[in-house]
Amino acid sequence: MKKYSLLTIFLFSALFVNAQENNAWTLQECVNYALENNISVKQSELDVELAELGKRDAIGNFLPNVNASATNSWNTGLTQNVTTGVLQTQTTRNFSAGVTASLNLFDGLRNFKQLQRAKISKLASQYALDRMKDDITLFVADSYLQVLFNKQNLEILKMQNEVTREQMERTEELVEAGSLPQGDLLEIQATYADEKQRIIVAQNNIRISLISLAQTLLIKDYENFDIVERGYDIFGTEILDNPVEDIVAQAREERSEIKIAEANKQIAEKDVEIAKGAYYPSVGAFFNYNTRESGQGRVVGAEPDPNDPTREIGVVESTGDIVVAPNVLTTIGSPLPFFEQLQRNDGVTYGVQVSVPIFNGLATRNQVRRSQVNARRAEYELEQAELDLEANVYQAYVDAEGAFEAYEAALVAANAQEQAFEYATQRFDVGISNAFEFSQAKLRYENAQSEVLRTKYDYIFKLKVLELYFGVPVTDLKF
Repeated sequence: MKKYSLLTIFLFSALFVNAQENNAWTLQECVNYALENNISVKQSELDVELAELGKRDAIGNFLPNVNASATNSWNTGLTQNVTTGVLQTQTTRNFSAGVTASLNLFDGLRNFKQLQRAKISKLASQYALDRMKDDITLFVADSYLQVLFNKQNLEILKMQNEVTREQMERTEELVEAGSLPQGDLLEIQATYADEKQRIIVAQNNIRISLISLAQTLLIKDYENFDIVERGYDIFGTEILDNPVEDIVAQAREERSEIKIAEANKQIAEKDVEIAKGAYYPSVGAFFNYNTRESGQGRVVGAEPDPNDPTREIGVVESTGDIVVAPNVLTTIGSPLPFFEQLQRNDGVTYGVQVSVPIFNGLATRNQVRRSQVNARRAEYELEQAELDLEANVYQAYVDAEGAFEAYEAALVAANAQEQAFEYATQRFDVGISNAFEFSQAKLRYENAQSEVLRTKYDYIFKLKVLELYFGVPVTDLKF
C-alpha cells in the first residue's frame, strides 16, 4: 500500500473507537441476532423440520400398520328375535371388536427409494437454510457498513465545519481591521451555514440507516438502537491475487446454490425410480383378530312341544334357559357374562396378499414419463446454476477489483485536494485569494474525503461478497 498523509491515515484507518454505550451492537451481534430472529430464516428452518418429518414418514413405511376397532350398536324396530326366530318389535344390542395388522413385504422397492429421497430432501432443505443465512448475513453487513459510512461522513463534516468556524472568526477580525473586504466574511459565513445544513442532513442519514438496520433485525426500539463505532480498514487484497478460475472452483464446493441444484437433481432421479416401482407386484401380509357379544341368546336344539305341536322347545345358547317358540312374550333371562361371550365368539384371520398391476389406464406409464421430464429439467437447472455461479463470481471479482481501484484513486484525489486546500488556505491568509476561492477549495477537499469513505466501504462490501464465494465468513472484518 502507498503511504499517505497523516491526516488521511487518521481519517480512514482509526477514526473511531468502541462506543461506550451498553446498547451498541457489533456486526457479529447484529448478524447473530438476525439469524435467530429473521422471518425468512425461521421459515427455512421450518422447511428443515418438515423435511425431517418426511424422513420419519419414509422410515414408518417399513413398520407394520396396526388398527383396532370396536362397535356397540342398538337396533330398535321389527327384527327377528334370535331366541324365538319370530319377527317382533324389540330393541337389541350387539357388540363387536377386532384388531388388524398389516405389513408391506414388497412394493417394487419404492419404500427404500422413498427413504433415500427423504434423506436427500432434508439435505436440500439444509442447503436452502444455509443459503438464506448467507443472504441475510450479507444484507445485514451492507446495512451495518452503511451506518458506519454515514457516521464517519458526519465526523468529517463536523471537523471541516470547525475549520470553517475558526476561519470565519479570523476573517471577521481581518475585516474589522480593514485587511479584507466585507464580501469575504459573507462568503465564509455562507459556507459555514451551508455546512451546518449538510451536517443536519448527515445526522438524518445516520438515523435513517440505523432504523433500516433495526428493521432488518426486527428491533422495535429505534431510539435506543446503535452500533459500535469502529473504522474498518483494508489490510490486504490477497483474494484478488487468486485466479478467478480458482475462486469459481472453490465456490462450486462451498456455495449452497450448486448443492441445492444437485440435491434437486438427485430427488428427481429418485422420483423416476419410485414411479417405475409401480410396475412391480406388491406383496403384503395381514392378521386379524375379532370377537363379538350380544345381549340376546340363540336358541339351539329346538324340538316340538309334546303338549302343543304348534310350539317348539329350545335352549338359549348363551344362558342355558329353556324357552318355547313362537311365544313372543317369552323372557329369555340374562345372557352369559360379557367377557365369557367374547372368549367363546373370538376368531383370527391371517394370510398373504399379492397385487399384480396389469392395466390402470396408462397412469403408471405417464407418471414415469412425467418424472423423467422433471429429471431432465433438474439437470438443466443444475447446469444453469453452475453457469449463474460462474457469472456471479466473475462479476464479484470484477466489482471488487474495480472498487479497489476506485478506492486507491479516491485516496490519491483526496491527497491532491488536501494539498490544494492547504495552498488555498495559505493564499487566503495572506490576502492573495478571496473567500470564494477558499470555499471552493475546501468544498472539493470535503467531497474528496467523503468519496474516500464511500469507495472504502463499497470495496469492503464487494470484497466480502467475493470472499463469501471463497468460503470466508462475511463477519471476518478487520478494524
